Amino acid sequence: MSSLLEVRSVHKSFVRGGGAFANEGKAERFVAVEGVSFEVARGETFAVVGESGCGKTTLARMVLRLIEPDHGAILFEGRDLLQLSDGALRAQRREMQMIFQDPFASLNPRMRVGEIVAEPLAIHEPQRSSGERLGRAGEMLRRVGLDQSALQRYPHEFSGGQRQRIGIARALILRPKLIVADEPVSALDVSVGAQVLLLLQELQKEFALTYLFISHSLPVVAQLASQIAVMRAGKLVECGPADRILHHPGSGYARELLAAVPEIPRPGQV
Repeated sequence: MSSLLEVRSVHKSFVRGGGAFANEGKAERFVAVEGVSFEVARGETFAVVGESGCGKTTLARMVLRLIEPDHGAILFEGRDLLQLSDGALRAQRREMQMIFQDPFASLNPRMRVGEIVAEPLAIHEPQRSSGERLGRAGEMLRRVGLDQSALQRYPHEFSGGQRQRIGIARALILRPKLIVADEPVSALDVSVGAQVLLLLQELQKEFALTYLFISHSLPVVAQLASQIAVMRAGKLVECGPADRILHHPGSGYARELLAAVPEIPRPGQV
C-alpha cells in the first residue's frame, strides 16, 4: 500500500504556565512532542496509544495544522502541509477531517444538526444551494444511524453516542481521505462506544477511509488498528503491526500498558 500520510521528525514545545504577561525569554519550556516520525498507508488504521499527557493529542492536531510544529515535515499525498499557502491548505483540508473527543463540546449548541453537518459543504462548496447541502447532510445522518428528523433538532436533544454520530457525519460530509479520530469513544459508555467503533469500521470499508486513531485504551485500539505506535513523554517508544505490539511488545513501557489490562482482544474483534 502507498503512503497517504508521512510525519517526519516533528517537534513541539510550549511555555510552561505561560500567561499573557509571561516573559517567554525566561519562562520554562516543556517538550510535548519530540522528533516523532511515522507513515500511514492508504486504507489502514494507524493508532497512537499512550497515557494522558504523553503528547498524542498535540501530535494529532499538528497533523491537521491546528497546531503549528516548531519544526519537522508533514506530508499528505507527498505535499508538505507546512509549506502550503493559506489558500492551498484550506483546499487540502477537505481531504483531512477530525472527529473530536468530546461530543458535547464539539457541536455548536446554537445550530441545528442539519446546519452543523452541512457546514463543511458551505465552506468548501459554496456553489451548492442550502437545499442541496441539507439533502447531503440528511443522507449522511442516515448513514450513521440517525433519521431525517435529526436535521431540525439541536445537539442537546441527543445522547452522547448520538452526538458523536453527528460529529462523524460532519467529518464525512466532504468524503475525505483521512480521518483523525482523537479519543472518539472515551467520553461514551462502553457499550455505546463499542457501537461507535463498529460504525467506524463499517464506514472505513464503505468510503475507503484512512484513520489516524488516538487513544489511551489498548482494548479500544485492538478493535480497529492495523498499525500501532506507543507514545510516552512526547516520543514514540515502539511502532509496528497491531498484532505484534499487542501480543509480543518489544518495549518495557508497552509491556507495562498491557499488564494493566486484563485481556486484549485480537485486532478486528468487537
